Amino acid sequence: MPKKSTNPPLALGDTLPYEEAFKRLEALVESLESGEVSLADLVTKFEEGHKLLKICQQHLQATGLKIEQLKLDPAGGPPAFAPFDEEKE
Repeated sequence: MPKKSTNPPLALGDTLPYEEAFKRLEALVESLESGEVSLADLVTKFEEGHKLLKICQQHLQATGLKIEQLKLDPAGGPPAFAPFDEEKE
């Protein structure tokens, strides 16, 4: 029998650290794959999963942008390492 989620549902605009969002998403997928979810719960869990996926994607995109900026040289020369400037975002 799948474990009941003890996490409160996400509200619009909620944010979580990547690791927590990913962990919750994994648990949610596991419960959906069990096949023991009612239709009403299925819709709720799907919506929750969509929010968690979006949070994970945002974290990964932000991290990718930081890494990309560290690798690129605006003058077109070899890559130069420079501190990440968050104000440019």
